[in-house]
Amino acid sequence: MLPEPNALVLVAVLKQPRDLEIARLLGWYRIPLRSAPKVISVDYLAFYQSGAFEAHKWRIQYFAAIKGHELTTRGELIQDEADHPFARHEYYKIQLGPLAHLPQPILAEKWRRITFFYTTGEYMEKARNINELVVEDDERRTLWQALRERAERQQGYGVSDLPELDVGPAVLAALLGVRTYRTSRTK
Repeated sequence: MLPEPNALVLVAVLKQPRDLEIARLLGWYRIPLRSAPKVISVDYLAFYQSGAFEAHKWRIQYFAAIKGHELTTRGELIQDEADHPFARHEYYKIQLGPLAHLPQPILAEKWRRITFFYTTGEYMEKARNINELVVEDDERRTLWQALRERAERQQGYGVSDLPELDVGPAVLAALLGVRTYRTSRTK
């Protein structure tokens, strides 16, 4: 079953197949604090599979509901890599529900290098390629308002921690993780 249309979704990158196995078997995903998106209190993670997935690269095939999150170190998360250079760096540990498989993968036709960006359950339901997950210009303010309200309630942010809604289109696109902004889906 796909996320509800109004669900907040964070598209996250799986760099290695091992990351998918951790999410599937152990029920968590990690995000380095230093490169984390502004808001992690969303309803779902959608997993973009990098080039390391070979025959299943450059696509979103899986998603999972978020059950909670905590701040920890990489060394605590991956104890068999205690000597890793980032072992003492802080990471968000995102607790996940069971992984769900999309009925049809969402492919990256032109986009290959993806970082975190936000979308909605409605966009996920309709998208056939990654570009179709990008929230339209006129709907970005609504998405940012929902993310901002969620962050204030669940992440403990004060109002001053997140920009108000009267930011320009380029700043709003950057906050949502969108590198380019369009005026219609046909572009």
